[in-house]
Amino acid sequence: MDNLDYGIISNCKSAALISKYGSIDWCCMPNFDSSAMFAKILDEEIGGSFEILIGDDYKITQEYLWETNILSTVFDNGTDSFQLIDFMPRYPRNDGSFYAPPDIIRFFRLTGGEPKFRIKYDPKLDFAKEKTHSEHKGEYIKSFTKQGKYDSAYLYSSFDLQDILDSKEITLKGNEYCLVGYHEKLVEQSLDRSYLKFQRTKVYWMNWSDNTTRYTHYGNEIMRSALVLKALSYKKSGAVLAAATTSLPETIGEERNWDYRFCWIRDASMVIKVMAGLGHIKSAKDFLQFILDIIPHKDEKIQIMYGINGEKELTEHILSHLKGYKGSAPVRTGNAAYIQKQNDIYGILMEVIYQQFLMFETSLENSEALWTVVRGIVMIVEENWKKPDKGIWELRTEDRHFVFSKLLCWVAIDRAIKIGEVLRMGINDTHWKTLREEIYQDIYHNGWNEEKQAYTQFYGSSDLDASTLLMQSYGFIEADDPRFVSTVQATERELCEDGLMFRYKNNDDFGKPTSSFTICTFWLIDSLYKIGEKKKAKKMFDQLLSYSNHLGLFSEDIDFKTKRLLGNFPQAYSHLALIETAANFSKGIATEGMIFQD
Repeated sequence: MDNLDYGIISNCKSAALISKYGSIDWCCMPNFDSSAMFAKILDEEIGGSFEILIGDDYKITQEYLWETNILSTVFDNGTDSFQLIDFMPRYPRNDGSFYAPPDIIRFFRLTGGEPKFRIKYDPKLDFAKEKTHSEHKGEYIKSFTKQGKYDSAYLYSSFDLQDILDSKEITLKGNEYCLVGYHEKLVEQSLDRSYLKFQRTKVYWMNWSDNTTRYTHYGNEIMRSALVLKALSYKKSGAVLAAATTSLPETIGEERNWDYRFCWIRDASMVIKVMAGLGHIKSAKDFLQFILDIIPHKDEKIQIMYGINGEKELTEHILSHLKGYKGSAPVRTGNAAYIQKQNDIYGILMEVIYQQFLMFETSLENSEALWTVVRGIVMIVEENWKKPDKGIWELRTEDRHFVFSKLLCWVAIDRAIKIGEVLRMGINDTHWKTLREEIYQDIYHNGWNEEKQAYTQFYGSSDLDASTLLMQSYGFIEADDPRFVSTVQATERELCEDGLMFRYKNNDDFGKPTSSFTICTFWLIDSLYKIGEKKKAKKMFDQLLSYSNHLGLFSEDIDFKTKRLLGNFPQAYSHLALIETAANFSKGIATEGMIFQD
């Protein structure tokens, strides 16, 4: 497989990736951040998978069922054909709760002839650290470990279980099913029960999509991205994962491999704004509540990222027995970046709290608690904004005075002032306004490079950085300000290559980056649109959309030369930016008519 040609299925508790050939190559159960039971994507030999093996004469096509997170893979040789429908059950119960067990259901629907295939059912529990044993237990196949950490999984099916275990040829003569579950079932499983779960899950996703704001242009792309974000939402806490995977490399054969099955605070304000804009106020509110719940007490350090249940320790481990995606070791679980100091986090948090006051009703008790947090953050920013840090890209080299970090410190004070105005408190108003102006002047003078005619990556640097394109979005500078216009143009000249953006070009911990960070291209497109280069921005946007996989999904990175998707997948940040950019274009096209016509 040359690209990340996978679809994601999810029930908002865990997820699985299914290849364009119908193979489950990644799945963690019972939760997103649990150990993998299928991890072929990280090691083709020992990772484990659930495959459908057919003859070379079959043509395979794949798509999502309309406006759902249910995946359809069709196998057809001209005479014999069947449809494989993959989903994870999720639907409301009568009491208002949701039925969302850690299960994958594979529904085989006969559509013609008598198709023949074999099933390769090969779970490798706990990232294949120890041998997995699979045994026929009468009603199900039980897979389990005998050494190391105990783990188990269960397969129920209307097929002959021994034929599955032996990978014998199967002739499909009617509809059949397989169910992979983390727990042993207490009631008898059947084809009818699986079909009912399919229909209920289908209705759930279609209802969710029906409640999503519609746009006149790029509607399908926006909807698919919205469904990806929902698939990456952890219902129990409201957290949104950065991605469903770990250790998919930014560049093949290099070491930039990280575990993204966690929640970054930096994504929070964008998630809340975008989901609310799509009409999913509850999802936005749930995530906002997750962020508010993990804001620490007055004297406790704020982290840049947390586990999906609010865990604070995300210790990094290397799984040296796995070869990695396309041989790109190491494979990591956990993420050492959680201990990094990044001063931009305070601005993000303040933006989230500001959105809380603007978008949702807040009780007096809640307001008082949030006001305490606001004042605490201001104190932290006042104490730390002059200090260097690791920056937005979490560089593991020496700390520097990154322009983006300073910008977000300015955002923190600016939003604190505005929150005070909303609450009509005016406390420390004069002092805070003086501090805001001091940070503004510091960035204005020290972040600007006269020779480059642009704001650069860090103070005293001549290197450009895509994150400076966000200065206008955060309200630091107007779109028509000559400094912003020239920063956008200089950043494009230096960091854009064949319609794709570098984050930066200067060497980092692992040398010069060789792949494009997808969200940065969206940032450039948005910035070009705002400074008036609308036709150019639209052309770049359409080109970028063409680099998605066959299902319209994006990862974190794109290879400059081959345009293959790289990095963890699917990436929430990429799809957030896609929605925001597409929505801007859709509004622009609607109001400006023929402006984009060549």
